[in-house]
Amino acid sequence: MSELTTVARPYAKAAFDFAVDANAIESWLEMLLFAAEVSKDDTMKGYLSGGVSVEQSQEIFLKVCGEQLNSEGQNFIKVLAENGRLLVLPQVVTQFSELKAEYEKTIIVDVTSAVELTADKLITLSAALEKRLARKVQLNCSVDVSIVSGLVIQAGDMVIDGSVKNKLNRLATAMQL
Repeated sequence: MSELTTVARPYAKAAFDFAVDANAIESWLEMLLFAAEVSKDDTMKGYLSGGVSVEQSQEIFLKVCGEQLNSEGQNFIKVLAENGRLLVLPQVVTQFSELKAEYEKTIIVDVTSAVELTADKLITLSAALEKRLARKVQLNCSVDVSIVSGLVIQAGDMVIDGSVKNKLNRLATAMQL
């Protein structure tokens, strides 16, 4: 997986730099998301895995994408196809999204709670995280009743586990010593 990320990084950086210069980050993200979904299709994977020539894979891929890609997006796909890199489009999207978040000073924070959080609690949590992380925060909330109570917050490599389940596990470990 890390090899695919390494391969995708220069393509994502080039696409992102072009999108910034063209003031079209969102439209590029949409194009890349669509193209990545096309590349994930099992039939398309068969074509892209060496079943057809580079020219044929370009043509098939661009026909499937149709009007979802502008001329610059089509040129980007052609470059990927010429280098045999169409299958790394999902990783390109991931890298592009990370560059976008860094550029916009935003971060996606996964919040897991035992119960649905109220709007007031979400606003308070968002403000506290924005202050702590010095970035604009996008909350991605989910419910997991197995944590009993509290929250598990994950932002990049940072994890704050304030769940009762975690506290009980730590207590159980301490008592076994």
